[in-house]
Amino acid sequence: MNDNDNTEAAPPKPATSTRGLILPDFCAARAVLAVVLIVTLTAVVLSVARHTAGLIFWLDLARTALFMLWTGLGSAAALCLLRRPLGTMPLPSAVVVAMLAMLTVIALVSAGVLWLGSNAWLGVRASNLLLPEQPWRFFAANLGIGAIVAALALRYFYVAGEWRRNVELQARARVHALQARIRPHFLFNSMNTIAALTRSNAAQAEEAVQDLADLFRANLNEKRSSITLKEELEVARIYQRIEQLRLGERLHVIWDVTDLPMRAQVPGLLMQPLLENAIYHGIEPRQLGGIVTVSGALDGDVIGLTVRNPLPEAGGETHSGNRVALDNIRERMELLYPGRSSVEASRVGDEYVVRLRFPHVEDPVRTSSL
Repeated sequence: MNDNDNTEAAPPKPATSTRGLILPDFCAARAVLAVVLIVTLTAVVLSVARHTAGLIFWLDLARTALFMLWTGLGSAAALCLLRRPLGTMPLPSAVVVAMLAMLTVIALVSAGVLWLGSNAWLGVRASNLLLPEQPWRFFAANLGIGAIVAALALRYFYVAGEWRRNVELQARARVHALQARIRPHFLFNSMNTIAALTRSNAAQAEEAVQDLADLFRANLNEKRSSITLKEELEVARIYQRIEQLRLGERLHVIWDVTDLPMRAQVPGLLMQPLLENAIYHGIEPRQLGGIVTVSGALDGDVIGLTVRNPLPEAGGETHSGNRVALDNIRERMELLYPGRSSVEASRVGDEYVVRLRFPHVEDPVRTSSL
């Protein structure tokens, strides 16, 4: 027996959570506008609750709104600067740092107000009307209320971040379910086609095997949540070539996508499931087959994609519908472009039409080499 066999293995280190505090992007104009609206409405509510009237009410409202705007915008700026570091810190440390940052802003603004109140050039009348009468009570109350509000806000951000993470995990699981649904149906048909080609056209069979390998390599790639539109369309064209071998002249696909920005970022498995649905539900049941049209255009900064296929013939064989692909695409597009994408499916005349709309977003790091 080797002496090294008696050496005890070092116990594995306990896993530590590296998931930090995920905050909204307070650098964005939408977030800044939301902060301004919230603090302004809060100032109005506080001023009304004090039951003042006339000139005193408006002065109280101006003082409260000005103070809250400075604290709100200052806290947003601090969280904007700390967003990335907070996302990499352990959660307890991130919460402490974020709390200290917001309380520091509140303390600085309060100290600035007290300093202004101590300057004689403001005058006694202005000081009594616009500045606090009990400075240190004002200072302590601001820090106390600020600590409560900051704790509630961070709790909300944490719960929202966990909810979003759960949605992403569910979407990833649904991607796996979509892949599992594609594999058996498509794989069996493709293998039968390749087996037939090996006896009649060995070179074409070899190309089909290579296409099949490329397609499954793309479908089984779990490392990236998004790819370029060019890559996604290439995967869809590979799928078309394989199906073309099986269906022959029954399948015609028209690609009208030359005006699309090929570097745009899209979720993986976007076009191929739509093309599969169009062929499976629209072309296979028809004796003479039909035409699938894939078109797209850029409208300002919004990309529109449309997939059209004929409806099954009346009285002909139809395949049962399955909305897994559409629901999955809709959910993943919402994750990638929150509130800025849409997936619509409807019957238009004798066609079934699926329309996608999403913003034109490019990743300069990934697309610079294209």
